[in-house]
Formats: sequence, structure tokens, C-alpha cells
Amino acid sequence: MLVLGKRREIWVGEMAVIKNTLKERWIALILGLVINAFGSGLTVAANMGASPWMASEVNLSEWLKLDIGWPVFVVSCLAAVANQFLLRRWEPRRFFGEIGFMFFVSFFVNFFTHMFYQMGILRLSVFTRGVLAIAGVTIFCIAISLYQRANLVMHPNDDTTNILRFMYCHGNVLHAQLLNFIPPVTIIVVSWLVTQQLFAINLGTLFALIFTGNIINLTDRFIWPGLKHNFAVQPEAIDD
Repeated sequence: MLVLGKRREIWVGEMAVIKNTLKERWIALILGLVINAFGSGLTVAANMGASPWMASEVNLSEWLKLDIGWPVFVVSCLAAVANQFLLRRWEPRRFFGEIGFMFFVSFFVNFFTHMFYQMGILRLSVFTRGVLAIAGVTIFCIAISLYQRANLVMHPNDDTTNILRFMYCHGNVLHAQLLNFIPPVTIIVVSWLVTQQLFAINLGTLFALIFTGNIINLTDRFIWPGLKHNFAVQPEAIDD
């Protein structure tokens, strides 16, 4: 056990040691990937606001007159690069894994979004679509909890939250999530100042902004509680 004072010793012992089998972690990763795509597709198809990160990418797309795929890809790649700096070391498997994760998530998001469009979701009332948008946000927050705890590979933006939570916020998911929302909110504000327009901002965005951290925290506690946070921290990562 690394002796770093009582508080840090407890934190390292309880939060930084890998606890689940590789099989359990892969199951959690695959479930999280598919569930995330399902929830994201539902939110996009409901057209009642997206999560802050997706909303920032939509606004960037409108500002620069680019296909949405380019902002999503570029922003995610930049987040993956930023994660390497936050980790304070180069982890190529983590970096390229996050890029690969984005490839598969994008495919499944397109699949589920098309499926919901085919089901006629846009013909529903505004109230119903608002409820579905909130449901979509809740679903992808549950997914985030699963693959963050598995910690094999994840969406770069969600990995940022994980890194902030355990290396900088001492396990507090609410603080980490708020810090993680600073870049997309900044992009949205700058885009609005330039274009004088806002896109993909609605009830779903507000719900995600306020409740994402709480939903992840509750999922950690009550959905598959045996799945621990498999987050290994290097000793130098917690030195003052």
C-alpha cells in the first residue's frame, strides 16, 4: 500500500485498484456502447435538445458550414489528445481505443436514429418528444456509468470525466462533470456570439446539463453495483 497520508491511502485503496475480471469489464463495455447509441439516437431523433457536447458540435457545424461528422470527429480527437495531457503520460492504447470507440458508436447512433425516424417519432407531440429526449439522456448516462466503470475504452469526452473524477476531483462525479462541460458550453457561447443563432439547445440539453452527474452517480450505486471503478492511478498522478 502506498503511504500518502490517511485520506489518500483510503482513496487509492478503494478507488484506484482494479477489481473486476476482464470478462465482466468487456460485457460492461459492449452493453455501454450499445445503450449509449440507443439513448443518443433517441435524443437526436426526438429533436428536443442534445447533450452539451453534441449541441456544441451541432453549433460548430452550423457556424463553419460543415457536415456534422467533421466537428464530431475533430472535437472527439481533440478530447482524446487532452486526455493524454490530463493523464500526464502517453497511453497509445487508450488514445487509439477512444478513436475506435467513436467509429462504432457513430455507426450505431446512425442506426438507432434512422430506426426512430422510421417509427415516426417526429410526428409525436412536442410534450411526448420532450419526455423521450429526457429518457434518451437518462439512458446514455446509464451507459456512461457502465463503460466508465469498466475502463477499457470509452468515448473521449466521458473518459475526460473519468480522469477528472479520480485524478483531480477525488471521486466526485458532479464536480468532474461540471468541469467537463466547460469546453462545450464555451463553444456554444462563442458560436452564438458569432452567428447570433443557437442550435440543438432545448429541454434535453438543460436536463443533461443539470442531471448527468447525478444520474451517473445513482447508476454507479444501484445498477450493477458489483461493477467497480476499475481505474488505476499512478503514484505520480496524485502527488502535490
